[in-house]
Amino acid sequence: MTMRERFWATFTFGEPDRVFFMPHWFWASTIERWHSEGLPRDVHIDAYFGFDRYEVVPINLGLLPAFDYEVFYEDDDYKVYRRSDGCIVKEFKRRPEMSMPQWLDFPLKTRTDWERDFLPRLNPHSPARYPLWWDDYVRRVQDRDYPLGIHAGSYYGWIRNWMGVERLSEMIYDDPNFVRDIAEYISDFVIETIKPAVQQIRPDFALMWEDMAMKTGPLISPKKFAELMLPACKRVCQFLHDNGVDIILLDSDGHIDPLIPLWLDAGVTGVYPLEIAAGENPVALRKQYGKRLMMFGGVDKRVLAQDRQAIEHHLFCDLKLPWLLLQGGYTPFVDHAVPPDVPFDNFRYYWELVQQIAENPEKFMDKVPAS
Repeated sequence: MTMRERFWATFTFGEPDRVFFMPHWFWASTIERWHSEGLPRDVHIDAYFGFDRYEVVPINLGLLPAFDYEVFYEDDDYKVYRRSDGCIVKEFKRRPEMSMPQWLDFPLKTRTDWERDFLPRLNPHSPARYPLWWDDYVRRVQDRDYPLGIHAGSYYGWIRNWMGVERLSEMIYDDPNFVRDIAEYISDFVIETIKPAVQQIRPDFALMWEDMAMKTGPLISPKKFAELMLPACKRVCQFLHDNGVDIILLDSDGHIDPLIPLWLDAGVTGVYPLEIAAGENPVALRKQYGKRLMMFGGVDKRVLAQDRQAIEHHLFCDLKLPWLLLQGGYTPFVDHAVPPDVPFDNFRYYWELVQQIAENPEKFMDKVPAS
């Protein structure tokens, strides 16, 4: 079975030779630590752990041109600067990945900002959105034996990034038509931008990004999301389904349970990375939604920092991994990037155990508590 066939069989509740192994995410400082603990420095991480291959069509859906980078203040500890998305942030210079920046200002405040600073940067026909040698790329991927995806935008997350949570939350009530107009334009922009790739390549899946929830629930009420942003998401999903892209996976951290029914109604088919600290439960979701919902994620990164006994208990008793694998439509994946408090030996043990379970989930069902 090719990796492409395995991907399809995994996420469409088929019968793969084994579950598709999604490449995990790692902090750079995690890899630095692992090099000191035995991870060879001359290997490809995905090959070393035996992850399967997948790629995403290299289309640029970002702001083109980006906002100019500008440093406003800098010392030995931190700097204040404008990022490519126009936000002005204060960021620690030592290991910035280990802390969130402080957002000081956002570029999108008014319709004038939108029309002057964003619409020109969201031109779907900007030449640099596609690789220079696009025709060569199309020919190369026609006979691929690995799954190939395509990015399909964001209908809350991008707007939140441009406005900030506070301003967007106010705008939802003070000027809902403006928010709706932005979301609708994003859907037009995404469809027009990706249309040539979708029609020429026929991707195997699509990826959406939202990050629209916190630990206890969504950052926007499901009602307001349904009113203002969901129709835009639905249009893009319909375009994808109409063109044979039937696996649409959405990335959001936080407690997403109240949003899942809305996403499914829009045409999204799966969610990830299922953050356990925010109360996500892959077992409960599988029981609730059955084969309507594809999933990957749900491995608690905090447990991987503990010991082998805790890892075993988590995989068998909390995640009930053998049972999940037997249900289909799921693959194990850490519930975000693996942080540097996880020892190399712990992650290696976790992954070797996952591989053993995936080889024959039925064999390990006696370790799964009844429920």
